[in-house]
Amino acid sequence: MRKITVFLLVALFGLGAVITEAKPRLIGMKRAQAIAGARARGLKLKAKELEKEKGRWIYSFEFRNKDGSIREININARTGKVVGVEREDAKKEANETKSEKNKKN
Repeated sequence: MRKITVFLLVALFGLGAVITEAKPRLIGMKRAQAIAGARARGLKLKAKELEKEKGRWIYSFEFRNKDGSIREININARTGKVVGVEREDAKKEANETKSEKNKKN
């Protein structure tokens, strides 16, 4: 009986370690937004989200430029490094929105 109890405790401890490793440790939306905001000073935040892209978790922020275009800044959700900055005009943004709606349906 004692061996079974010890075995179960070891098994549960091992399972807990596996679950802990499976959870990604993220820097948090607030910190990521501050990092992105430093790259978009004076611009208005339009959208933000956490998404898995190309196998990695990123925070994606969209800021409206003064000319009406969008500046998208992607932050690695684990390291806080800027992994992408894109400029999207209205046409590209409309195509992206349409594509996202099609994926949901």
